[in-house]
Amino acid sequence: MRQSDEPLSFVTKAPLERLLPHTRPCQFCKGAVICTGEELLEAAYFILTGSCELRGALDGHEEVLETFGPGAAFGGWERGAPDEPGTRAVAAADSVLLSLTRKDLDLLRAQEGHPGRGNGNGQAHPAELSVPLHSACQPPHHLIALAYLSEQLPVSIISEQLARSLCAETTAPVVLVRLERHDGKGNGDNGAQADMFLQGEFHMPSRVIKTQGNFHFLTLRVKSDPPSPGSIASLIDRLSQQFRYVLVEALAQEQPAPWLLELLARSDLAYLFVQPTTKAVYHLDRVMRELRPRCQNDGTHVKPVVCLALAEQVDGFDRLVQRVATPVHMFVHDCPKMSGLKEPALDAGPKGLFGADVRRLAREIGGCQVGLALSSGAAKGFAHIGVIQVLEENGIEVDIIAGASMGAYIGALWAHGCDGKEMEQLARELEGRWRVWTLIDPVFPPRQGFLRGYAVKKRLMRSIGNERFGDLARPLRVVAGNLETLERVVFAGGEVAAAVHASIAVPGICVPITIDGETYIDGGIVDPLPVDVLREMGVSRVIAVDAIPTPDRIRYGLQAERELARQNDTRLRRLFRKALPQEQQLNYFARGNLFEILMRSLHGAQIRVAEASCLMADLVLRPDICDDRWTDCRNPGRFIKLGREVAERHLEEIKTLVARKEPTHEYRRESVATVA
Repeated sequence: MRQSDEPLSFVTKAPLERLLPHTRPCQFCKGAVICTGEELLEAAYFILTGSCELRGALDGHEEVLETFGPGAAFGGWERGAPDEPGTRAVAAADSVLLSLTRKDLDLLRAQEGHPGRGNGNGQAHPAELSVPLHSACQPPHHLIALAYLSEQLPVSIISEQLARSLCAETTAPVVLVRLERHDGKGNGDNGAQADMFLQGEFHMPSRVIKTQGNFHFLTLRVKSDPPSPGSIASLIDRLSQQFRYVLVEALAQEQPAPWLLELLARSDLAYLFVQPTTKAVYHLDRVMRELRPRCQNDGTHVKPVVCLALAEQVDGFDRLVQRVATPVHMFVHDCPKMSGLKEPALDAGPKGLFGADVRRLAREIGGCQVGLALSSGAAKGFAHIGVIQVLEENGIEVDIIAGASMGAYIGALWAHGCDGKEMEQLARELEGRWRVWTLIDPVFPPRQGFLRGYAVKKRLMRSIGNERFGDLARPLRVVAGNLETLERVVFAGGEVAAAVHASIAVPGICVPITIDGETYIDGGIVDPLPVDVLREMGVSRVIAVDAIPTPDRIRYGLQAERELARQNDTRLRRLFRKALPQEQQLNYFARGNLFEILMRSLHGAQIRVAEASCLMADLVLRPDICDDRWTDCRNPGRFIKLGREVAERHLEEIKTLVARKEPTHEYRRESVATVA
């Protein structure tokens, strides 16, 4: 964007410890406007995480002029803003940026001896050098709105357990504010705080309840005369001065009140809790339609959460919500019923699936979610099982899984509830020379592929049945490719087995899979290691398992294999192969035949894509796999062992990553776990 001797080059090369005292960290949700027009003259922005776009109006239409990723900088122009009218910088994904003013930018460059606008000789004026520096950056305050679209939901239980879990996960100060509609009777069931009304400028009370769960609790009444936007702004400002996380709980009526829409629009993150009913879908749609025009990011920070009662199943509700309103963000399972529940349960701990889902929401708010990305790799993907076994044995919880091809298959089993030992037993059912043939279901004539893939799907359904994504014990994302548009598709709803079937449909070998009128192929083609899927969801800590061997490893394996074959070769064997080359002529799975050529070609294309995905992960585990025999399902124990070995070698790094209390906003290259 600028020449190497100009300001932004210095920003991208300067160590972060040099920049941090002069900068202000800023968080932007996807779609949020960062700065516009002349503002690009006043400050430079350095991207820590996420990505940003510079947009301008060309021929009456807004177009993307330039895209910036982590480690890049923009703004801070010296000779005027860009020529395109309506130029603005927009967050293309949830992003964390450092904002550096023009004055501090010139000061930093002068201190480093770069030419600037100081005294003309490369030195800053004494007055500029004496400018007080800002303190080290602190994570920004968070306003989280908890809007409940039904009085039948266990409102108090969900909100209080969420606040408790957020305290435990982050050790940061948390306040839960309960907004209650005033019934005009003036009863004081909740003590002195129940008489506080949200009207006009908000003033902090002299006493705020601190519960045994270590979070603070405050109840405010909302009169029939609704609070103004200024009242909401005052509430947010006062509370955020004392608390890192401000959770505001409110009931959303069928016709949402203007003050509630204002609260949802101003929040950093908003959850809309709904029941799985048709009425709730249209209520959700109405809230979203009224909210989107108020939000700069079109309401992408507003996330629907479906609350399922004990043993209640999704039963197609996720697809209905997606068609009518917006995709479901998360499911909370085994929610307690409200019957007979009058008093809040401030000090009761969450348990079971309900507790796990609430803690998962808390980790999302606190920026400490852990995601596991599982790569494609056919039989080599059995190594994922070994990694999972080590995670389970050491009590390391994973919040969400994303997988492509074989990674999607293993991820589906784990998300369903199968543990590492059960998955190993399932894998070992394929041991032996002929067991793999139970997965072969040929197509005649092979017009779109040689295999249907239904045998693999049926095998998966033996374990998970007809389960839908919302029924899973852990959130799962399955990656596939759209054959018509060639774009990546991320499945988060519908039947899990159908999505996995699509994700393993290797083009040229398997028949493409049709779901709801769209045709899909193997997810490994478009995204063999879906780290970016987790990043786009806001997961802050990503562990990637890359079972796709690099060319160097494959070359080493081939050399070792050839040397071993040379040592074991005999004259009789050479004569037999020459007289009857049945292995090459009759076995379509042997080296050098059609299937082998197709798969090796696809793996060659995947290697560089997977390497690029590794750069976005916090930790990459690469099992010591040197061969590229995609059909080697006869010995799953070998790959499982390799997965265990790489996870055990880097166990301390995994524990350190997961146990980190505060989210880091500094961009760092990942630690790649490899074997020399």
